[in-house]
Amino acid sequence: MGKRRAKQQQQLISSLSKKQKKHLKDFGEEHPFYDRDSGKDKPTQICELSENSEPSSSESDVESDSEPVSVYHKLLATLKTAPDSDNDDDDDEEEEEEEESERDDTEGGNDEIVDEAETDDEENDNIGPVPESGNEAPPQKSSQEEPGGLNASTDPKTEVGEEFTDMKHEAEFSLETNFIEEERGHASADPEGGHSSVQVVKDPFKCHLDEELEEKEIDKILARTKMTSQVKWPALGQLFFSSTLEKYGTIKPEKEVDLKQLHLHKPLVSTWPKVNSLSMQTKLKDQPFTPLQRELFCIMNSYRDLFYPERTALRNGEEIRHVYCLHALNHVLKANAQVLGNNAKRRDQKPGIDDDAFRDQGLTRPKVLIVVPFRESALRVVHILIGLLESASQKKIDVSNKKRFKGEFGSDPEEKPPNLKRPEDYEAVFAGNIDDHFRIGVAVLQKGMRLYAPFYSSDIIIASPLGLRTVIGAEGEKNRDFDFLSSVEILIIDEVDIYLMQNWEHVLHLFSHLNLLPLESHGVDFSRVRMFSLNNQTKYYRQTLLFGALQDPQINSIFNKHCYNYRGQVAVRNAPLTGSISHVVVQLPHVFRKLEAENSVSVIDARFHFFIDKVLPEYRDAIMSHTLIYVPSYFDYVRLRNYFKKEELNFTHVCEYTSKSGISRARHFFLKGNKQFLILTERFHFYKRYSIRGIRNLIFYELPTYPHFYSEVCNMMKLAGSGEESTLTCTVLYSKYNAQRLAAVVGVERAAQMLQSSKNVHLFVTGETE
Repeated sequence: MGKRRAKQQQQLISSLSKKQKKHLKDFGEEHPFYDRDSGKDKPTQICELSENSEPSSSESDVESDSEPVSVYHKLLATLKTAPDSDNDDDDDEEEEEEEESERDDTEGGNDEIVDEAETDDEENDNIGPVPESGNEAPPQKSSQEEPGGLNASTDPKTEVGEEFTDMKHEAEFSLETNFIEEERGHASADPEGGHSSVQVVKDPFKCHLDEELEEKEIDKILARTKMTSQVKWPALGQLFFSSTLEKYGTIKPEKEVDLKQLHLHKPLVSTWPKVNSLSMQTKLKDQPFTPLQRELFCIMNSYRDLFYPERTALRNGEEIRHVYCLHALNHVLKANAQVLGNNAKRRDQKPGIDDDAFRDQGLTRPKVLIVVPFRESALRVVHILIGLLESASQKKIDVSNKKRFKGEFGSDPEEKPPNLKRPEDYEAVFAGNIDDHFRIGVAVLQKGMRLYAPFYSSDIIIASPLGLRTVIGAEGEKNRDFDFLSSVEILIIDEVDIYLMQNWEHVLHLFSHLNLLPLESHGVDFSRVRMFSLNNQTKYYRQTLLFGALQDPQINSIFNKHCYNYRGQVAVRNAPLTGSISHVVVQLPHVFRKLEAENSVSVIDARFHFFIDKVLPEYRDAIMSHTLIYVPSYFDYVRLRNYFKKEELNFTHVCEYTSKSGISRARHFFLKGNKQFLILTERFHFYKRYSIRGIRNLIFYELPTYPHFYSEVCNMMKLAGSGEESTLTCTVLYSKYNAQRLAAVVGVERAAQMLQSSKNVHLFVTGETE
């Protein structure tokens, strides 16, 4: 089989002209197939295979047992088998013309199929030997034929074909086979859709992607030697600008915004005010942006990384969602307009013109990745994108698979349990469909949008961390794919704090697979790929936008260690002055006990031993019954539960995995005093938000992740019963590694005093009567 493959490869290479062989040696890839037209004026196309066509070698390679090899090594491998002696250029050109005329005569009107076959053959030339027919994968079905392909209930292994393979009718949303409308001319090749050349030069989109980084600049970025400056803005507050390159310093907020000067893509100038006004009527005051949106977009449009830790579902969630959807769609429309405009120019260009001027895309098509926690969030994002694409004249755009999308991502109001009383913030976060396993590709063109587009034909991917994890997979798994993350230029992670309550490992797994070199070519035209993508430098151009409700060391870690944007970073850091302890209405003494630890890893064991040696003995007496132990970490919860079982203490426990009947029994036994201790996890409180009755003694094993959880749990003690308030106690364990959480509970000034003080015990009293 090896000899037959070598013979096939030798025949394919020997059919190349001298010019093409030279191009293969110099650039590691074959000369583009449309150069064989011999002077004929044909539009440049990269057509997709039909359902009945055989899959390309890149699809068959997935089934092989050999270790995946980068597509660049496959391209360069063909150089080793190229013959040393070549025929004359004239003879090769004559042979090519004869073959071209024979194909035209025999195939007749099937020009599109001929182009597809030529493209497939040349991909096989570049990638390697043609696989045996027995190893070929069966042709994939379209997304319409498999309506359940992206449901969370389906097996992820069966979804790979639908999500990553180009389907039927792909030409409608393929950028390579579409051109700018004739009446608009080549002016629309500009990313802004018709602005003058002077304005285009100042366009942040062009300035960001056209920048060529030098080796010494990349070394500075990797060295992490940042210059930091602090600035105060009217709406955002205290901003910290940090950059490794000196030329990217601070920026000033715009007091008044003119949409025409923001370099928005032309349709968005008219649609944005209308869409934004529908949900921000009370905040706009005849302006296109709210004060918060104006300052956020100013930073986004400068293509700097941004971390905004004050996003709440009740107060400003929709404001932020609208403005990052505007930025993402603006980026996609500019990028697509640039590709379409260059397609039109290449269609009309004369042979022999240098193609380096048309490098306008990445190694794969997806440009924007939006990570949201629930299907309801994805539904709102898509509705905003559709609204922004629709013109101001109420003209509806063509949105494919819209009915299916509403069915899978929408919710039935009747499914909500009646008479369920929960805090307002809980109702806002868990509104609608709260399924956390989903992913969907969105393809955008001038007059339409395709939902459930295959990932490699999508411009925007909207997914949850769990939905991405099941696709990315783990090392050693057969059906895994993460090539679609190779050319992500904008990463938006909304409600990032919720992932701390889901599974933070999924977020870390995502970052470790972003902007890697793809293992397959996926039909890319290498003559159109930007040089920084070919040089594996995409991560230095990726803009990361994080929006959450709190400051947390784990969130700060990914922002500081996994974001390499050469334009720098902007972090909002407003210190909490009062803290959530001021919202406790129960008359209660709060005893804060500081423990010492050498580092952030050893503090876990130090806290456990401090608790069982110094805190727990004080609560073992019968008079200290009705003690609730609040544990933020599930691993700490398991450790305490096992210790209590080993010591045969009278306790019960509740976590997010406990059944409804188990929760009812635990609450009943704790209320009646049959169980002295109740161990409760923070995730249980986050997802259920039950009121625990009968608490007389409260222990915070560690400070809560969400600061308002501290006051919520403390205020449950007023349900202990009348006349018992004088016996209530509250003990809190903390260390210097909990500085952010401590400041959010007691305020930044008190937190600084408590951490710097030589005393290890501090007392606060709340709810004092005058």
